[in-house]
Amino acid sequence: MFTGLVQAIGVVVDRVATPGGMRLRVDLGALPGPFRLGDSIALSGVCCTVVGLDGRVAAFDLSPETLARTWLGGTAAGDPLNLEGALRAGEPLGGHLVQGHVDGVGEVAAAIDPTAGGEFWARLPPDLAKYCVAKGSITLDGVSLTIAGQRDGAVGIAVIVHTAQVTTLGRKRAGDPLHVEVDVIAKYVESMLAARGLGG
Repeated sequence: MFTGLVQAIGVVVDRVATPGGMRLRVDLGALPGPFRLGDSIALSGVCCTVVGLDGRVAAFDLSPETLARTWLGGTAAGDPLNLEGALRAGEPLGGHLVQGHVDGVGEVAAAIDPTAGGEFWARLPPDLAKYCVAKGSITLDGVSLTIAGQRDGAVGIAVIVHTAQVTTLGRKRAGDPLHVEVDVIAKYVESMLAARGLGG
């Protein structure tokens, strides 16, 4: 479980094809540790397991399922990633409940200034828009955000200066892919209503 509060920006070191998918090595930068084999780290919102450690460089095995549902398979050496270690018992929940299970891949509809922030718009897969409400929570590339508006299948986010500077959102350009995770509570409510024959 995560909170969507990015702790550091990491950098892809390299990627190697494996019989079971792909191995991605990432420089964890200033991500608070220490980390051990088997620990979970969110890579731009995707929950991944540490399978190798070499100093501050961690290795992650990406399955065909992960490669099919995320944009991680398209990364290259030098690409930045938002990083967050798994939430530990007793730590404050400063963002919202984030599972690290990507619901779909959207794209940037309108970018922001990397130092000043601004109005960021993200176009969502059509089946995910129903989970979004004004002032509700959404996770984009691992960042916990509040929806400020909606139009034409996209959500608008008022990105503050701090978020623009300490996450990769400020570096995104129109058309870039985004990992989208909608609010898990909304999905549970939908599931429970459907079980009672009340779903739409």
